[in-house]
Amino acid sequence: MGVFERYLTLWVTAAIAGGIALGALAPGAFSILSSLEIARVNLVVALLIWGMIYPMMVNVDLASLRHIGDRPKGLALTVIVNWLVKPFTMAGLGLLFFEVFFRAWVDPADAREYIAGMILLGAAPCTAMVFVWSQLTRGDATYTLVQVSVNDLIMVFAFAPLVAWLLGVADVVVPWSTLLLSVLLYVVVPLLAGYLTRRSLTRGGGGGERITAFSAKLKPYTIAGLLATVVLLFAFQGPRILEQPVVIALIAAPLLVQSYGIFLLAYGWAWAWKLPFSIAAPAALIGTSNFFELAVAVAISLFGLESGAALATVVGVLVEVPVMLSLVAFANRTRGRFG
Repeated sequence: MGVFERYLTLWVTAAIAGGIALGALAPGAFSILSSLEIARVNLVVALLIWGMIYPMMVNVDLASLRHIGDRPKGLALTVIVNWLVKPFTMAGLGLLFFEVFFRAWVDPADAREYIAGMILLGAAPCTAMVFVWSQLTRGDATYTLVQVSVNDLIMVFAFAPLVAWLLGVADVVVPWSTLLLSVLLYVVVPLLAGYLTRRSLTRGGGGGERITAFSAKLKPYTIAGLLATVVLLFAFQGPRILEQPVVIALIAAPLLVQSYGIFLLAYGWAWAWKLPFSIAAPAALIGTSNFFELAVAVAISLFGLESGAALATVVGVLVEVPVMLSLVAFANRTRGRFG
């Protein structure tokens, strides 16, 4: 695990502080940046998001789908948790916390946007950091590739209708055209570009080394894209956060409950099904982690840079790494309980 991944929470925290400061010092400049959009898609943020997502898609090996039947229980567990459990529990927790527990502290309009951001996180299964979590638990690499590939293919078709339905349940109006455009821009096109790039790199043999070298070259752009996006988001959110500094903690609370709850459900299920640890640990960690880059991009497209939904997705970035590292440590300590 590299320095960036290990200290991601620290870098994101610094980007948050920098964004709030810049937003207060130069509000006019960020107002100009926010106006650069087409069909409600901000062009600057779209470029930054692409810088994050495209390198991840290069690492997705669709050829691994030929192993789809090798670990049917592990794959079934992951697909069920990611698509039939996790989005609904996240929506439920968002409604419970912001319409019941925090109702007296949060404006109803803001609450709906925070819930919308959480739904976007819950409906976007992880694509990139999954490989890190799997490696840290010495998980089955082939299984992890299969899971990521299957999830990405499901996401192409299921993300938009699932998000639209859940947002409707949360009483949030969804512009379908913008949602479909977001899925096209941030899932379909990067996945296709990644596939074509991977195919080009593997032509003539020696593909593994070429892909690794290519990904290493792109990594600085991925890091810069993530941190610049966070700076932009918090530059626009600065006034609201300075007025309501507790809001980040309020958003983090249901996200923490969701993360630990989903992990325990998937990990316990894997144990009950007598899956080997090399399958059980990645399956549980994959279900817990989120494709936060996609969630951030769609939140900005649907609700705007200054929205509570965008803020909620970035808080998801803030809490994810320390949570996932604690779960990796827990999984490694309980390795002996699996056959």
